[in-house]
Amino acid sequence: MAQAGKGKLNYRCPMCFMRDLDIDMFYDKEKDEYYCIRCQYVGNEEDVLKRNEVVRMKYGAMMKRFTVDDF
Repeated sequence: MAQAGKGKLNYRCPMCFMRDLDIDMFYDKEKDEYYCIRCQYVGNEEDVLKRNEVVRMKYGAMMKRFTVDDF
């Protein structure tokens, strides 16, 4: 089965990443958009970056230890 070429950077699919799946997106040069072969997400570079920033909030405090004084 033929696959499309990767884009400039390997972006993670934001929809799959929200479900804790680490899936790289593919880039379509003709349409200038990224797409996921697992969940059929399609978006331009700006949309992918914006949605990945939202996902990063989930993991923002992953390495921080919370104590009673923090609340």
